[in-house]
Amino acid sequence: MKISEIINFLETIAPLSLQESYDNAGLLTGEGDWTCRAALVSLDLTPAVVEEAIARDCNLVISHHPLIFRGLKKINAADPVGRALVASIKHDIAVYAIHTNLDNIREGVNGRMAGLLGIRDPQVLLPLEGRLRKLVVFIPEKHLEPVRDAIWAAGAGQIGRYANCSFRSSGEGSFRAGPGANPFVGLPGALHLEPETRLEVVLPAEAEKRVVRAMLDAHPYEEVAYDLFTLQNTDPGRGAGLVGNLEAPVDAGDFLQTVRQVFQVPVMRHSAFTGRPVQKVAVCGGAGSFLISRALAAGADAFLTADLKYHEFFEPDGRMLLADIGHYESEQYTSDLLVERLNEKFPTFAVLKTGLDTNPIHYFYS
Repeated sequence: MKISEIINFLETIAPLSLQESYDNAGLLTGEGDWTCRAALVSLDLTPAVVEEAIARDCNLVISHHPLIFRGLKKINAADPVGRALVASIKHDIAVYAIHTNLDNIREGVNGRMAGLLGIRDPQVLLPLEGRLRKLVVFIPEKHLEPVRDAIWAAGAGQIGRYANCSFRSSGEGSFRAGPGANPFVGLPGALHLEPETRLEVVLPAEAEKRVVRAMLDAHPYEEVAYDLFTLQNTDPGRGAGLVGNLEAPVDAGDFLQTVRQVFQVPVMRHSAFTGRPVQKVAVCGGAGSFLISRALAAGADAFLTADLKYHEFFEPDGRMLLADIGHYESEQYTSDLLVERLNEKFPTFAVLKTGLDTNPIHYFYS
């Protein structure tokens, strides 16, 4: 199997176009046309993880956090990033990062957190904007279904959790084929009127080229009349954070105890209890302080995230329980998620999970 086959699958799940502007997801070292012997999945890529990949004969490492995140002026063994890079390149190990693009899909990092806590029907806290397109195409009536089905198969017609969405209206198209034209219907030089259907479908931005190509290939006309619009609608299935309800309200202390057990949190910082039980819960893996106001607006009883600063604990102001469960702790099950999805797609290929704990933070107990 080629490394590119694995990458293409990962990018159908979490397209690179969904990553934040500051991020550096994608193939960081190596070549897509290399034959992949085995893949190692880890939350972080440290020198020890590269050594593990070498020992386990994996020439692809898939990590959630990008190895190269900031600009590099030197690549040497003076720091962990340099050591991991040098070892990866020296041993022909491809390095692939799937970071905020995996954060920004409902079934990604936050979806795994929500599932572990039993949050039901979670909704995106901060949906992405400007990521949707609308395709309008005019099709001769008798050819509507094959063109529509090709467009759907290419990735259009999904609105939230509803598939095969479209709108159609009937009308009459007119055209006069000029010199050199080979019209599907009508005669060159003569005005022709044709019963046509106007088909409208919504599609994600990253599927634009694929959908248009499928539409053109399936359409019978030599010259296809179509329009493509950028929509300002938010995408309900993509964006930062999730919020949903537990099956039943629970005492705040009991809820935090469950969180500690599920995420193996040795120490948890949190704001004052509100005096109310917890049922509506918001989550954001990694650094999620930018979503505190969103969680409050959504009516969350509790918001779990990481990397919170001192003054941010004042923001709930008695309206919501805010808890910092640790960056590593909140995202640690991302590796399981990726291994599961890859094993489902490539059941005969070796996809391994790292045996290392890459958490750089340790806790001292007196």
